[in-house]
Amino acid sequence: MCEKPILHYFNGRGRMEPIRWLLAAAGVEFEEKFVDTREQYEKLLEDGSLLFQQLPMVEMDGMKISQTKAILQYIASKYNMYGKNLKERVVIDMYVDGAFDLMALILSHFFMPESEKGKQLELAKKRAVNRYFPVFEKALKDQDFLVGNQLSWADVVLLETILMMEEVHDDIVPIFPRLQDFKERTSEISTIKKFLQPGSQKKPMADAEYIATVREVLQF
Repeated sequence: MCEKPILHYFNGRGRMEPIRWLLAAAGVEFEEKFVDTREQYEKLLEDGSLLFQQLPMVEMDGMKISQTKAILQYIASKYNMYGKNLKERVVIDMYVDGAFDLMALILSHFFMPESEKGKQLELAKKRAVNRYFPVFEKALKDQDFLVGNQLSWADVVLLETILMMEEVHDDIVPIFPRLQDFKERTSEISTIKKFLQPGSQKKPMADAEYIATVREVLQF
């Protein structure tokens, strides 16, 4: 029996949350080792565990994998969530990059001064309505999933992005009926539904304690 992947990151969403989502969607159980102190982070550096001195890092299949996209692409490939051919993969990558761009606008606001947070969230709303969500709405016109009409990691990332957007702007998704339907359908997939239940390893929205921990560990 294969050992469970071990996820090294802070006890919060950040760049690790899409990895948690994808492993959960694939039905893969995983363990987490939270980095709570500067000393723990420095030990990972000293051990040579962080390729570019950055988190997240995942121990999986005898490897220590760094860089978020590399980790996600490995998991997606291993669990048949990365399309059927090269052309499908590049479309999946484009959708994922777009969703990540939108997600980054939301995630970054937590670390901004209070005076800038509202402006950042308004920018996220504007980009969602005018740039990103129309693309996904169009892609779902004649099929249930974004690529090849089967679940890919682009769908998992899109669902995470939709739910994240709802946390800060709950009036956007209803503008896009196909995205609303997509959210409801994919949330009922058994592995994803389990991850969405209370008590799962899904992390809550960043709070002051999480932000303080990240700032202390990374010293910024």
